[in-house]
Amino acid sequence: MTTYDKIYINGQWVTSAGTTTISVYDSLTEEVMATIPEGTADDVAAAAVAAKAAFGSWSSLPTSERAAYMNKIGDALGARMDEISSVISRETGMVKMLSTMIQVGLPINSFKTAAVIAESFNYSKEIGSSVVVREPIGVVGCITPWNYPLHQIAAKVAYAMAAGCTVVLKPSEVAPIDAFILAEIIHDVGLPAGVFNLVSGTGPVVGEAIAASVDIDMISFTGSTRAGKRVAQVGAGTIKKVALELGGKSANIICDDLDTATFKKAVGGGVGKAFLNSGQTCSALTRMLVPRARLAEAEETAAFVATNMKVGDSFAEGMNLGPLASAAQRDRVQTYIQKGIDEGATLIAGGLGAPVGLDKGYYVKPTVFSNVTNDMTIAQEEIFGPVLVIIPFDDVDDAVRIANGTVYGLAGGVWAADKDAAIAIARRMRTGQVEVNGGAFNPNAPFGGYKQSGVGRELGEYGFEEFLEIKSLQL
Repeated sequence: MTTYDKIYINGQWVTSAGTTTISVYDSLTEEVMATIPEGTADDVAAAAVAAKAAFGSWSSLPTSERAAYMNKIGDALGARMDEISSVISRETGMVKMLSTMIQVGLPINSFKTAAVIAESFNYSKEIGSSVVVREPIGVVGCITPWNYPLHQIAAKVAYAMAAGCTVVLKPSEVAPIDAFILAEIIHDVGLPAGVFNLVSGTGPVVGEAIAASVDIDMISFTGSTRAGKRVAQVGAGTIKKVALELGGKSANIICDDLDTATFKKAVGGGVGKAFLNSGQTCSALTRMLVPRARLAEAEETAAFVATNMKVGDSFAEGMNLGPLASAAQRDRVQTYIQKGIDEGATLIAGGLGAPVGLDKGYYVKPTVFSNVTNDMTIAQEEIFGPVLVIIPFDDVDDAVRIANGTVYGLAGGVWAADKDAAIAIARRMRTGQVEVNGGAFNPNAPFGGYKQSGVGRELGEYGFEEFLEIKSLQL
């Protein structure tokens, strides 16, 4: 077991004002793998003061110097890739191979991309007699989730710091170890004191203090819609900018014009898109919409793929899915599976309980429901586990209506033989990102949602812009 007994403020590892600790659990063994300080509002105040004091000099640095720091951090993450991916696999349950590629690969890309954008971005523009300039917004409070812990940290911290902002980070207490490793790296590369600060703790204490702080100019939050609403409410007290990346219940529309082989490919791939990271993905395509006349065809493929997924030790060869991140999340998912059964959906794969032979670890059976109607709980609420719902539709207009028929709008998918038709459908979906015919995730394209899936965008140039204010100079 690893003990982290200090937080990181003003370029130093310091003792928290709090006296208690938080246990971090290994998702595979259910045993404590680490302890971290349970930070306090006083810790946040100290971190915010340090970040505010550092802002002037950091924001004044040439962009090339800020970019050089981001590149050094990215390189150092690469040097510790195996260690970090192993930690995150234990924290979240993601299969190690994917963890290396996604959970560490994407953060490296964020630091490197932020460096490139910082140097190439056009910070001024002439409009008539005015020069419009973009300047760093100030101190950014970053509150991040447990499902893609380092990726979400980097999506905020890398771009904010590259833009000239200073940060106060609160990582999820469920998966915080990677954040402590990042702090070690930042310390070792010699980032100026106060630019990056880490306060571990719970949302109701540390998160609330960050949202309320008069010394913090912006909040960038990723998590549940419920928690995001609270962050926005508290942040409103000081009229700070609030960027939110929240929940999703994304639809994957599979059209009737596909031939049998492509239809099977779309359905099978859609199961995989729903179950990435054991379904602990806000943008997971968890609602599969299929033509009513081809429902049986879709059921056969989806049940086969789900039933044959290999679930087990995240470090074992050939595994498709590991456990969920926590006992609380496992129990939440089981509740939703029971709800689906109670509401009359047809269970065609998986179901209640753990997979055979996996009594230790937070495992859930890959589960597929069919004959789901869009008013069912499992079609409307974010489950955040390996649960896919199949909803039949009558025509394209019906499919679009169903796809848009939730409070969320984070991601989506469309499959059609006619690519132009697929793009036309994608443009009708009220959601922030749509993959067309299996288009790959682009880590440098803007990521964020419509409706209750959030406000603002992350990643790439659009994510960089979130951390800049606009000033007009009238000449």
